[in-house]
Amino acid sequence: MPPVAVTIERVAPVLPVRNVARALERYRRLGFAGSAYTEPGVSSEEDPIYGFISWGPVELHLTRFEELDPKTTTSVCYLYVDDADALHAVWAAAGVEGRLRPPSDTPYGLREFGYVDPDGNLLRVGSRSK
Repeated sequence: MPPVAVTIERVAPVLPVRNVARALERYRRLGFAGSAYTEPGVSSEEDPIYGFISWGPVELHLTRFEELDPKTTTSVCYLYVDDADALHAVWAAAGVEGRLRPPSDTPYGLREFGYVDPDGNLLRVGSRSK
């Protein structure tokens, strides 16, 4: 197949959540900027159907999926950062719900940690090992 003359400009993984408003609040506490998307007659600011979270140029989306079973969620998003230890400290201090694993060095040269939110979404976070 010949190359296509189209540039992919950015990507925004979509994470399923049972309650977008609660997820937005949780991710704001972790340091993300967040906003809700609403449709008249379908959702409201208090009960949005979709949300956007961002950290600088990085954006993730949240979509309401009320039947979501956190034990069977398989969504994973990897975030490359400049200092995994510093970000882990900020997230640990935020005291949000979910599971936050401590940073560790990997055999492939990254310092990583993981956060699983209450909806079962895994955010893996890594920076170059020092």
